[in-house]
Amino acid sequence: MKKLFLVIAAVFAMATTANAQENALGVRVGGGQGYGAELSFQKGLGGNRLEVDLGLNLDDDVTAFSLTGVYQWTGDIAKGLGWYAGFGARLGYWDVDNDGDDAGVALGLVGQAGIEYKFSAVPIQLSLDIRPCFYILPSTDFHWGDIALGIRYCF
Repeated sequence: MKKLFLVIAAVFAMATTANAQENALGVRVGGGQGYGAELSFQKGLGGNRLEVDLGLNLDDDVTAFSLTGVYQWTGDIAKGLGWYAGFGARLGYWDVDNDGDDAGVALGLVGQAGIEYKFSAVPIQLSLDIRPCFYILPSTDFHWGDIALGIRYCF
């Protein structure tokens, strides 16, 4: 009986861990705050998650990148539909005209809130969120953020 209980407990623990460790990889567009579209990765952390985004803007006039990390709390609204909210930080760099004269580093604290839908038939997640940022460097400034659409493959 003890062995059966341990086997059931082990199977339950593995199933719970597998479900909680859902990851997603894709893009987040529309909310780069001047850093362009973002490559987006989400790592499941036991019901909550960590989202890390790399924003890139490589056009003729501006070269810029940002690295943003946000710890998110998640919850369910309905089948497939969920919410998330969290806090994190952003590190960015920009160079206007690509000559080094108007270049700098940005550091800020971010908040993020949004909704997402995970399709049951295919491993795709769509999200819509806002991510305001309080910049500390190069000067203190608050940006309300832009509405961003995320499209990610879940694995």
